[in-house]
Amino acid sequence: MNQLAARLPDIATLDMALLAGGAVLAVVLLIVFALLGSGRDKLRARRLARVAQRPQATSDKTKLRVKRSTANSSIVAIDRIIKHLLPNAAKLRVRLARTGHRISVGQYLVACLLVGAAPAVGLKLAVGLPVLAALMVGLILGVGLPHLVVGFLGKRRLKRFNDLFPDAIDLIVRGLKSGLPVTESIKIVGTEIGKPVGEEFRLIGDSIKFGMNLNEALTAAAARIDTPEFRFFNITLSIQQETGGNLAETLENLGNVIRRRRQMRLKIKAYSSEAKASAYIIGSLPFIMFGIILTMNYDYLMTLFRDPRGLMMFTGGVLSFMIGVATMAKMVRFEI
Repeated sequence: MNQLAARLPDIATLDMALLAGGAVLAVVLLIVFALLGSGRDKLRARRLARVAQRPQATSDKTKLRVKRSTANSSIVAIDRIIKHLLPNAAKLRVRLARTGHRISVGQYLVACLLVGAAPAVGLKLAVGLPVLAALMVGLILGVGLPHLVVGFLGKRRLKRFNDLFPDAIDLIVRGLKSGLPVTESIKIVGTEIGKPVGEEFRLIGDSIKFGMNLNEALTAAAARIDTPEFRFFNITLSIQQETGGNLAETLENLGNVIRRRRQMRLKIKAYSSEAKASAYIIGSLPFIMFGIILTMNYDYLMTLFRDPRGLMMFTGGVLSFMIGVATMAKMVRFEI
């Protein structure tokens, strides 16, 4: 026992050294990735400038080849690691694209590492949590917080899209009634409507310009815009191209349906606001009590993390909390 007590300071020093070394390594990797990424961006910009200054070739043998980049990171080593170890990286790439920001999978994973490492090191050094408990908290924050932020940015962008989408449909209807084809009307929407509707319709117009037909361009856009309203629009245009009919009248009816759906959604949001407020209050109570007990009786709370039985109870409590939050979120969410 005496030998174990004598070795405890050395073990604590080793834990602190490991956490500090991990934090320093994460910061160094982030700086290196940022410098390499910025260097590659500058080099790419210089190459594009040189290509733009070259005279255009008029020979028939000259062919222009355009290939979509599938790299997950500007660092080749990280891109290989992501493709071999990360499951379903394509789905994560689509989820990041829905935010409207140019966030690569490599940047997202580096952000997860930093968000998880910083609280773990802070809790170990400032609060004195055991290494296992600090790593558990860091893992939960590193995985959960970036996921929630990306989901929030994606939902906010889709909400803006749904707010402006009926105006875009009306603009297409006016273009069709004036005699313009649907592809030209889509291009007009890309220039006249603000973000994010104009941005997405510009991408659709560019896809058509590079050789896709209308159905393929709309299907590719539907993967980024995962909303029922845009799927209705996609299905309407696909059916009209196969069967014919008055497309202007069909799209005009679709715009009215989308507006009524938005009004119904706002009514449901108002009716369920009280239940959501109750869920927020109940969900925040464990964190409030944790902070109060930590402030009033620090040693009493640290027993939960120093004892293996306490760690098991803490893990079970976190899992139960997550199940309860998911249940309450499901109860106050209504699909139209």
